[in-house]
Amino acid sequence: MSLRVTLRILGLLLMLFSLTLAPPILISLLFDDAVWDAFVIAMAITFVTGAVIYLPNHRARKELRTRDGFLITVLFWSVLGLFGSLPLMLASDPALSWTDAVFESFSGLTTTGATVITGIDLLPDSIRYYRQQLQWLGGMGIVVLAVAILPTLGIGGMQLYRTEIPGPLKDSKLTPRITETAKALWYIYAALTLTCFAAYWLAGMNWFDALGHSFSTVAIGGFSTYDASIGYFDSAAIEMICVVFMILSSLSFGLHFAAWREKRLGQYLRDPEFRFFILFLTLLSLVTIVTLLVSRTYYDLTGVRHGLFEAVSIASTSGFGVADFSIWPGALPFMLFVAAFVGACSGSAGGGMKVIRILLILKQGMREVLRLIHPNAVISIKVGRMSVPDSVSQAVWGFFSVYVMLFFLMLVGMLATGLDQVTAWSAVGSALNNLGPGLGEVSNHYGNIPPAAKWILVLAMVLGRLEIFTVLVLFTPAFWRR
Repeated sequence: MSLRVTLRILGLLLMLFSLTLAPPILISLLFDDAVWDAFVIAMAITFVTGAVIYLPNHRARKELRTRDGFLITVLFWSVLGLFGSLPLMLASDPALSWTDAVFESFSGLTTTGATVITGIDLLPDSIRYYRQQLQWLGGMGIVVLAVAILPTLGIGGMQLYRTEIPGPLKDSKLTPRITETAKALWYIYAALTLTCFAAYWLAGMNWFDALGHSFSTVAIGGFSTYDASIGYFDSAAIEMICVVFMILSSLSFGLHFAAWREKRLGQYLRDPEFRFFILFLTLLSLVTIVTLLVSRTYYDLTGVRHGLFEAVSIASTSGFGVADFSIWPGALPFMLFVAAFVGACSGSAGGGMKVIRILLILKQGMREVLRLIHPNAVISIKVGRMSVPDSVSQAVWGFFSVYVMLFFLMLVGMLATGLDQVTAWSAVGSALNNLGPGLGEVSNHYGNIPPAAKWILVLAMVLGRLEIFTVLVLFTPAFWRR
């Protein structure tokens, strides 16, 4: 592992990230909100820091190995979250503390959508835009974007791609060249964003709100330019557009690419993960809607609208809201929140444990039941027509075990800060699944929880975004041995 090569790439990526602060500066000048200087200072600090790291190591040349990819990915997300907090700290409004600014920055970049800010409607427009842009950049993964650039600079990108793309099957490439793969992903991501923007605008949003919400919708983020989220617009058309694009963005971008390349929508129906995900969303939505109508929480089609929207929003880990689901009757809040643990499909912008892992766990459970009946039978696990290697099955169970252990460790830490059980449990689950909204004290915002709890949640967000093992591998002695 070459430290100089790692520093060279880190410095380069940090300089590239500084350029993303130019749009908020333009927004600030356009709306004359008087906080443009905060973005200029943040851009200068970020660029200079990146240059200081890059220049002494700019001649370092070495092919990246897998271990380098892990280190660069974790360092970049960590450093990016810290530098991304600078505008939020430097701006006179909202004038966040360091802890709150870092929390908000990491929440944006990891597409968690948890916020410590209230009065979002009254914030400077450039800050409102910047929060949305953070989610859009974090949605597809800035590292994946960098993969398209690094090979042109003599730096291999496959190792970064493997550590960034979520899901248990990370070695599959859409195209023979990894650079083309990264570009294909971003073309699809950009196309979805533009289409979503146009749909929101035609449905009645102004261009500013349409752009901001298209960023966070396609990123499965959940940040909004209003405290009331999508509920601010009180529009059935906007809600249904949001539902459609939350579902589309929760699907594997590799599946989108395959359908586009083959020019066949049948590619979706042939995918087992897609079928399971749609079935799961359908059942969850039906149970939610029926419960709301039977309990007379709503008396008209509002129950159907809100039930469908919240079910898709929570299950896809988007976290948008049109109603406070935490006060819904019976077991609905708990059921919806647990649905976020399933999450979106692998290779998407969504969070959670991923649909394919849950599907594999269910199939493994069925195999063990069959083995009790037929002890000598050789029973393979199949996803569609493909047999899943035992190594993948073991990796899924390993991921699930570590996920549960980390969840309980962070839960104990949250309880130690003085939070009640419902708040602590839901806050950790929300952060680890990159969901956003929680229950109890964090059902609306996270501003009132202790600073120590916020740092625990920042760690949970990063672990969830990088799928745990990418981070934990850095803490093993074997990783640092030559």
